[in-house]
Amino acid sequence: MTSHDVVAACRKAFGTRRVGHAGTLDPMATGVLVIGIERATKLLGLLSLTTKSYSATIRLGASTTTDDAEGEPIGGADAAGLTDEQIAAGVAALTGDLQQIPAKVSAIKVDGRRAHALVRTGEEFELAPRPVTVHRFDVTGIRRTGEFVDLDVDVDCSSGTYIRSLARDLGAALGVGGHLTSLRRTAVGPFTLEHARTLDDVAAAPGVSLDIDAAAKLCFPHRDISDDEAESISQGRWLEPIGRPEIYTVVDPSGQAIALVREKGRRAASVMVVRPATLR
Repeated sequence: MTSHDVVAACRKAFGTRRVGHAGTLDPMATGVLVIGIERATKLLGLLSLTTKSYSATIRLGASTTTDDAEGEPIGGADAAGLTDEQIAAGVAALTGDLQQIPAKVSAIKVDGRRAHALVRTGEEFELAPRPVTVHRFDVTGIRRTGEFVDLDVDVDCSSGTYIRSLARDLGAALGVGGHLTSLRRTAVGPFTLEHARTLDDVAAAPGVSLDIDAAAKLCFPHRDISDDEAESISQGRWLEPIGRPEIYTVVDPSGQAIALVREKGRRAASVMVVRPATLR
């Protein structure tokens, strides 16, 4: 299932075309995909989802054309002799700030065309390394089956990091080849599996995990404002700036999120009114 398939299912469930997603999820992956419905689609473009978390399984001992289990085998070597210490050293070397070459089946554009589309044509091309940060790369389980070693891992990383590339690079560094056999995204920014609903649940009882008010307070820092200031900003006027560079949520005395605000010069103006005056 692609991210577009999820959007299509949500459009049907909620009876609206105004559905969007933040952060594409690979078809083989499961887990968190942030979906915005109706007015919340505008919120999606303002989110700063710079960190992501995954649980995955890496198979050492075989490489594939796609760096995951959906690709064709392209070699490898018997991994049975790898020690836990060698694996730990390889994982440690792929933790921190890295220059990572994305998988060729990624959505990165090459001369205006998606890399995954070029792969299907058989065209030869190379992708340039990109800076990424792997904040955490923990091995939670090791299973040895014949010539293969399967690693269960948890990864916290910056946006733009490819977990399948970590699998590929770990296998290459250990001299045996590697690819991803399963992938589950457990968090996107502040959104976690605890917020998630399955598509079956959504189809049976359409509803959101978080309303716009809750999402605005979860995703952005807060600034408390008075009732008069809340009335003003909800009607499209601006507030006095307080010297904050990032987008933040202004919250009235009752705890209601009123707007998302960005400061520019002498104004703190709304970039999205969470609670318009007509809804107050």
